[in-house]
Amino acid sequence: MRNTILTILFGITVAFGVLVYFIPQIGTIILLSISGLLSLIAIYDSIQTKHSLLRAFPLVARLRWLFEEERDKIQQYFIEDNLNGTPINREKRSVVYQRAKLQKDTVPFGTQHNVYSKGYEFVKHSLFPKDHHHINGEKVVFGSDKCTQKYESSIINISAMSFGSLSKNAIMALNQGAKMDGFAHNTGEGGISPYHLQGGDLIFQVGTGYFGAGKSVDGKRVFDDAIFKENATRPEVKMIEIKFSQGAKPGHGGILPAKKNTPEIAKIRAVEPGTQVDSPPSHSAFSDFKGMVTFIDKVRNLSGGKPVGIKFCVGNNEEIEEMFKTFSEANNYPDFISVDGGEGGTGAAPLEFTNYIGTPLVEGLVFVNKLLVKYKLKNNIRVIASGKAVDAFDIVKYLALGADAVGMARSFMLSLGCIQARECNLDTCPVGVATQDASLVEALVVEKKNVRVKNYHNKTVAAVKEMTAAMGIESIADIKPSQVYRRRKDEEIVSLEEVYYK
Repeated sequence: MRNTILTILFGITVAFGVLVYFIPQIGTIILLSISGLLSLIAIYDSIQTKHSLLRAFPLVARLRWLFEEERDKIQQYFIEDNLNGTPINREKRSVVYQRAKLQKDTVPFGTQHNVYSKGYEFVKHSLFPKDHHHINGEKVVFGSDKCTQKYESSIINISAMSFGSLSKNAIMALNQGAKMDGFAHNTGEGGISPYHLQGGDLIFQVGTGYFGAGKSVDGKRVFDDAIFKENATRPEVKMIEIKFSQGAKPGHGGILPAKKNTPEIAKIRAVEPGTQVDSPPSHSAFSDFKGMVTFIDKVRNLSGGKPVGIKFCVGNNEEIEEMFKTFSEANNYPDFISVDGGEGGTGAAPLEFTNYIGTPLVEGLVFVNKLLVKYKLKNNIRVIASGKAVDAFDIVKYLALGADAVGMARSFMLSLGCIQARECNLDTCPVGVATQDASLVEALVVEKKNVRVKNYHNKTVAAVKEMTAAMGIESIADIKPSQVYRRRKDEEIVSLEEVYYK
């Protein structure tokens, strides 16, 4: 095959050479130049020894690589329909864009969903719906009896995304949008950067690397009281979140690719620039649940009594129950729990961790809620659900299953203009959201995107209130699992209460 390809290319080049000799026009010269260049590439491919496919099929094999590299874009733009795209389908991406831009977000001609298929979910409406303008419950108070600085938050907040994972312009736009509409912005585990300090409320996340809350000692990341206190007592910081694991890679620890670890980011994290930063898989400040309770107390006191929570993806059920039992016996507990889903999120992760480790959000959320009830902690510990929520139905469903609020990451990225290119870990994000490439970052105009973040939050909260009103409920806080339904079999419809709580 190699000889055949080379012979064809050489033949074409000779033919164009003859044509140029007899008809020396610009067009024939261009054709000769192109064929000559392709012939040279083919010769190189045929003699190189690194890639066997190229050696056997010079030049032609490059087409396969092109389609292999760009298959996600080809799938997204030319093959997928409104409902089959993953991880977030075109229909859901569109509703984010429309709400962020204040465009019409209604749809004509009925649903494209197969409402008779197994797994279809919906809520049942009332014949006496309420006026959605008077629905309440869009705010939730965080802070148990152990807390002195309670915080009233929106039911929808920006989930954890670090400066480093996201660009400085993306962080600024998110924080300014949060300020405009009065909701919270989780810093992610990368610490508090100047770009987080735009006036929006912050949830300061403390991960296993203790970035912004610790330092390196003999190559080990350790918590430092003074460093943590300096950041935790900032007026912008309203809550502290201690991260055990994230849904993208539970039990692994965060990953910041070397290409995205700029000198500025390295300074904020107190690490070496230009190196891959791997957070430890577990905390060095404690090693068991009693130690965890002590650490939560310490962090709460150092912060001045602000709400302190923990974040994890549900893993070993017996281990999680042991944690709740410790909370109950000690009569000491976090102010909130963020439950992440094993289906993953914005963070880069090894394939096996994203696909096969960690409990999916719905099952994890239900399990945590059952334990809160069992150990009589439901009234003291708030729950934040974090897992691919995009529209009002997603939020209503999570609230029905036991969440008090919902953390959203990818949907807020979409509100910034993310096109789901799935290049977050490559530093090549084409819209400047998840990159540190200065030329790409510049494309994201903060003064335009901050308004879109605000709009998306505002319109989505309004959509939740409209759904709640249609269900005949006066408060979002009163949504129950008995009001959300699923088609379990062809002719069987059951409530989520029957699926998960009976």
